[in-house]
Amino acid sequence: MAKAKQKGESKLSAENIQAFFSKLREINPEPKSDLEYTNPFTLLVAVVLSAQSTDAGVNKATKALFEYVDTPQKMLDLGLEPLKDHIKTIGLYNNKAKNIIALSQILVRDYNGNIPDTREDLMSLPGVGRKTANVVLNVAFGKPTMAVDTHIFRVSNRTGLALGKTPNEVEQNLLRVVPEEFGLHAHHWLILLGRYTCKARRPECGECPVIDICQFNDKTL
Repeated sequence: MAKAKQKGESKLSAENIQAFFSKLREINPEPKSDLEYTNPFTLLVAVVLSAQSTDAGVNKATKALFEYVDTPQKMLDLGLEPLKDHIKTIGLYNNKAKNIIALSQILVRDYNGNIPDTREDLMSLPGVGRKTANVVLNVAFGKPTMAVDTHIFRVSNRTGLALGKTPNEVEQNLLRVVPEEFGLHAHHWLILLGRYTCKARRPECGECPVIDICQFNDKTL
């Protein structure tokens, strides 16, 4: 069951929140990230690269890279300039490449090449912010985190599910109101809803599975 809501956390009742996620689960019981990866390290790299870039663009750039670079040591063996060549179609690729080499050095030096499974340790790595850490914790380690990107921020506020003026506010309110049984997959369901249906400029409300629960005043039908 959802925890008792504090004023301003959500416009939806606990019953409606339960129904909201039940409908999303019925459509897609096991949602997956659109990013392509082979292990926790390649997931981390892909998520770092995805900042201000599309998942499709990242997948295109990393397809050949991940065929033979799938550990921090292999990334260091590859080197900075060859890495840049692989990801040069991605926005901000110079800084992202530097961060990936730097975080690979730290992973080899301090973590025996493994990916840490705490938010604090992940966020200590170059180029890894809270959203990136939450994605890795959720996808690689099965922790019920809420990685609030632009899609989740929009959907949460627009539907009334979880209100907030900042991504962190929305994250904290989602953690309060989302029932435990939906915690593992909730952020994927919300991302997919925002990416393909509850779009920024013109939401496709007529195709939305939670239209009867959504509190958005300007629905498009």
